[in-house]
Amino acid sequence: MSIQLIIVCMYIAMLFGISFWVKNRASKGSTAYLLAGRKLGSALIAVNITGLAVGAASTVGVAERAFSIGMAAGWYNAAWAAGAVIMGLFAAGRLRAMKVSTIPEFFEKYYDTKGRVISAVGLVIIMCVITALQYLAGGAILSSLLPEVFSFQGGMLMSAVVFIGITLIGGLWSSGLSNIISVALIYLGVVYSCISAVNNVGGWDELVAKLPNADVMVDPLAGIPLVVIISWFVVMITQAITAQGPVQIACGASSVKSARNGFLLGGLLIFPVGFLCAVLGLVAKVMFPEIPVEKAAMAMPKVVMSLNPIASGATLAALWAADVSTACTILLGAGTLFSQDIYKRFINPGVSDEKFVTINRITIFVIGLITLWFAFNAAGILKTMIAGLSMTTALTCIFFFTVFAPGICRRSSAFWTTLVGIAGIVLWYMPGDVLGCIKPIFKEVVYFEWVICIITFLLIPLFDKTKIKEVEMVEED
Repeated sequence: MSIQLIIVCMYIAMLFGISFWVKNRASKGSTAYLLAGRKLGSALIAVNITGLAVGAASTVGVAERAFSIGMAAGWYNAAWAAGAVIMGLFAAGRLRAMKVSTIPEFFEKYYDTKGRVISAVGLVIIMCVITALQYLAGGAILSSLLPEVFSFQGGMLMSAVVFIGITLIGGLWSSGLSNIISVALIYLGVVYSCISAVNNVGGWDELVAKLPNADVMVDPLAGIPLVVIISWFVVMITQAITAQGPVQIACGASSVKSARNGFLLGGLLIFPVGFLCAVLGLVAKVMFPEIPVEKAAMAMPKVVMSLNPIASGATLAALWAADVSTACTILLGAGTLFSQDIYKRFINPGVSDEKFVTINRITIFVIGLITLWFAFNAAGILKTMIAGLSMTTALTCIFFFTVFAPGICRRSSAFWTTLVGIAGIVLWYMPGDVLGCIKPIFKEVVYFEWVICIITFLLIPLFDKTKIKEVEMVEED
């Protein structure tokens, strides 16, 4: 048995060990399973949001993009870090104080049932897209790490087994405690591999000398238009406030203060990883220039596999840990959205708490299988991620108006703004260039989304005169 396989097996065993250790705690009702009993301190909040952020797109996806355009790809993680900080400053504490568990629940509380349904459907789609990308990256990592054991598809299947299994067993407690190991492993692995890989090509100056178009590749402000980098910040700040993953972590905090401080600390942890992974993408460009652009997701795993067996095994386990940490939280979020906002609200409102936990587990299993199918049909990790997360624009727009300008909010605002946001995404990516004259103006879909969502929200009071009730805050426990 190879050293790499032993390391991966040890990591898997540790994850399942943690999951079974917290199983009893997670089974003490739906709040314990979905929100860790609302007992997560600042440190656990920080590693949870870091684990959520540093997944496929933030590691393998950034290296994939850096292979083609250079260091500027690292701004993706900087954008995620900014999102975590903004969430901490303006929203995490408020969400915790509102005692909700999902954004759709928040929408029905202050708007109407239609707003809850349409936002739940949109968020489930987003969660499925992100989870599928974790399988895709997991397949690339395991097939590079252990090609004699895993094919690309086999690596995705193995990733699915671990992601789904851990989430089913321990819920948010399992995800939270596993992230302590995963985030530590990610940092150790990525930092070590970055230093070793640069040394292997003769040092930084030698790396720069061997790069094609080096002036652009090593400049963090070149290679990608500034409008695109800014759009990443807009997208990540937008989704950090209303995507179910961050919301569920914030709602699981032990207090408003823990929620706020945890996200601020998480932002600091997230920031450096992207630029480190971008360096590995540059090394791949020098060491493996023959990799075709359409298979650039293999760039980072190939570089890491050029290191010694212990280092490569630990680092690729770290990259896989990034997938695990993200996928588990996202799967749990998708399950929560369906079970809380669709099943319990409309199908079986009187469900017992014990049965509700079972329904959550069944939902997670089914969604896990559906997203695995998505993974076999996905391409372009970073591009697909940005497109999916742009769908949260309408939800964040509604949240900010509700909290900071409730006077102009109307009962139907959530439904129509969300509907327009979803329609905007569909039109933007529809074949045939439907928005041909508009796209050159906005450049990126997220700018288009913000404009149409704000306009929609501001126009609704002209037709709907029914105001929402005042937002309620619950004092800390």
